[in-house]
Amino acid sequence: MNVCKRVLYQGHVQGVGFRYTAYGLAHRFTVAGYVKNLPDGSVELAVEGESGEVDRFLEAVARQLAEHIQSREEHEQPAHGFAKFEIRM
Repeated sequence: MNVCKRVLYQGHVQGVGFRYTAYGLAHRFTVAGYVKNLPDGSVELAVEGESGEVDRFLEAVARQLAEHIQSREEHEQPAHGFAKFEIRM
């Protein structure tokens, strides 16, 4: 079953390679979506795919970037039909 999750990461998450790390990790999983910086200093990540694959990807992001993440908010949302995973500006 495909799911879509939107996650907001707060902390020291901009200027540390967060987007590029998430982008690189995404290519290890069968997921699509995007990652982008927000004006308030947080990072938004939207990802969709098979439920277990999305969860494994988000766990990998959390492990890899744990020292920069102070908190995160995760919400499920309707699937958008993303074709690939990309960095948005």
